Amino acid sequence: MNEAHILKIAGELKVQPRQVLATAKLFAEGATVPFISRYRKEATGSLDEVAVTSIRERLISLADLDNRRETILKSLAERNLLTDSLKADIAGAENVTRLEDIYLPFRPKRRTRAMIAKEQGLEPLADLLFQQQTTTDPQAEAVKFISAEKSVADVNAALAGARDIIAEQVSDDAAARAKLRELYWSEAVVKSKVISDKAEAAAKFKDYFDWSEPVGKIPSHRLLAIRRGETEGFLMMRIAVEENSALALIEPLFVKARNPAAEQVRLAVQDSYKRLLGSAIEVELRMETKKRADTEAIRVFADNLRELLLASPLGSKNMLAIDPGFRTGCKIVCLDRQGKLLHNDVVYPTTSSAGEVREAAVALLSMIKKYKIEAVAIGNGTAGRETETFIKALKLPSTIPVVMVNESGASIYSASDVAREEFPTQDLTVRGAVSIGRRLMDPLAELVKLDPKSIGVGQYQHDVEQGALKRSLDDVVISCVNGVGVELNTASKQLMAYVSGLGPALAANIVAYRNENGPFKSRAELKKVPRLGEKAFEQAAGFLRIRDGGHPLDASAVHPESYELVDRMAKDLNCAVSDLMRDAGLRQKIQLPKYVSEKVGLPTLTDILGELAKPGRDPRQKFEVFSFQNGVEKMEDLKPGMKLPGIVTNVTAFGAFVDIGVHQDGLVHVSQLSDRFIKDPSEVVKVSQRVMVTVTEVDLPRKRIALSMKAAPVIGASTSGTRTSPTAPRPAQPAKPAAVDWFTAAMNKNKG
Repeated sequence: MNEAHILKIAGELKVQPRQVLATAKLFAEGATVPFISRYRKEATGSLDEVAVTSIRERLISLADLDNRRETILKSLAERNLLTDSLKADIAGAENVTRLEDIYLPFRPKRRTRAMIAKEQGLEPLADLLFQQQTTTDPQAEAVKFISAEKSVADVNAALAGARDIIAEQVSDDAAARAKLRELYWSEAVVKSKVISDKAEAAAKFKDYFDWSEPVGKIPSHRLLAIRRGETEGFLMMRIAVEENSALALIEPLFVKARNPAAEQVRLAVQDSYKRLLGSAIEVELRMETKKRADTEAIRVFADNLRELLLASPLGSKNMLAIDPGFRTGCKIVCLDRQGKLLHNDVVYPTTSSAGEVREAAVALLSMIKKYKIEAVAIGNGTAGRETETFIKALKLPSTIPVVMVNESGASIYSASDVAREEFPTQDLTVRGAVSIGRRLMDPLAELVKLDPKSIGVGQYQHDVEQGALKRSLDDVVISCVNGVGVELNTASKQLMAYVSGLGPALAANIVAYRNENGPFKSRAELKKVPRLGEKAFEQAAGFLRIRDGGHPLDASAVHPESYELVDRMAKDLNCAVSDLMRDAGLRQKIQLPKYVSEKVGLPTLTDILGELAKPGRDPRQKFEVFSFQNGVEKMEDLKPGMKLPGIVTNVTAFGAFVDIGVHQDGLVHVSQLSDRFIKDPSEVVKVSQRVMVTVTEVDLPRKRIALSMKAAPVIGASTSGTRTSPTAPRPAQPAKPAAVDWFTAAMNKNKG
């Protein structure tokens, strides 16, 4: 282990070096984040998943920095450029930016004007001018370098070449870059303008036709929107500071006198800033601001995904699931309590034909009776509310809940390899309806079959760095799956693939073994699965559950490595483990300090006691049936001032989208989320949260709904800020910047 890395990470995260060291060792041994945070608390000092993940990410980034450092040292050594002082500077570089600044003067470059000037023999002239001696006459000295053979035609050409050499030196200077970088971060402004002949085609970016905002304050969603407009060829974007400010900062670093030679240096510095240094720092800021915007957008996406995956499950119920439609009818599927498809059909309850409506009612009531249906799931897409109204008109028993289900991504699942493997003989509509029903039973188990980006809970997901997005979302899925636990005898291989220590191959092997040998009778039987070794068993076993298994603790989160310890607790109390799980009085008699050892401490013992009290408890909230407002099924039914129940479907940096049951989500702008000032919408709302909103504005032609969660919202007032013409100038920093117009908000929701 690199001791310097351990100390650095400990300082950054404000934890003890021993905690970082222990975590690093566990990672080196192949342990996963969920396993470390759940079952190795004594080693890590009870670090949670966030801290463990942060340590992992910093270990990776510092290793990457070291690899880059070694590459640079090797390159310099091979070219005989490595001096002791340079080696020390490189060794002391604490981040990539500093490292690259040091290396820049020695980096192999494409053919530059400075290189050409050096080939013309003008480097001695540049060195002489750079000394800025009073006795130096630039004109007279330049005459000595005129050469037809080297294409130096006259004095002006000689001086220009010398300035090119100085300009490159200025651009490569680490101190100048550091000062200019600091200036840009504090004073630079992001500016965007529409390309003159594309204003009409670029209407969706009209907020940014003439936009200006300090780089240090521009929010991630706004920067990503401008960058998208630039990528699509509609906008021009610049990050710039006042030229005079930049020159006033860097000129004193190089101009040391007032004489003709110093004047040549000053001209070279100006040229360097305009031609080299300014654009280089702008490129840096473009990359860094993009990275920061990506980080924020990915955080929002990850937070939303976690809330969606951990949405309350209805549980195992005989399910009637409906994928609604008008012209093509409603696809109906009946599922058993394990989500197995029993029957499918098509009915037409939303047509104008009274006969078809009656036939649909008869068919549905027959299916509900035949398959002993315990719940009805209806997709919230086209014809969803109309179908819900029809189902409720059937006067089903109150014990059968009718629930609208968010079907985002169901069509993608229907056409996926996973769906084809599960239902090779069924068409897309049947697969989609099955997915809707299973989502109601257990959102987590069904949604893991989808690419998280297709679920519709992010913003600009196609604009951010895809590798970082995938890593973050995978971490969220892994955290959720292992946090909830997985039923070994019923879970799909897609769900088990996210269990700590498994992955797709071992998950497939487990399912194959289960299909061939029947349900697992104990966790220990997992060791019989082909290619599932001791390490994989150690990492996975605690997160897999077996109801009515060979050991009572097989249904709990107690790791098999602790079974012997719990058996000893029961023996000491002259009872069985099952008695400990049933009797709170017996558990109170357990003296935890008595069982502390070198390997097991109070954190693990406390967790064990908690599991004995509620073995295999589901951390998700209890399911509660939600209903939209009766009689409000389409946008035309909406009126400003209406107070309606809704479900948050997406949280972005500029507000929250809420489904109020009219086939078009409304936007609660961040300024309308609360009576107090809110900077981050996630402070107030989460995906899947039930909320009460007030309709403030309805735009039927553009299908836009403005909502408010304030106590007394202003009805009819736009929440998107003051509108101006596309060409009207905007202030550099308005008091309340028009964060995002309705078109941008709608575009962000699903187009990413």
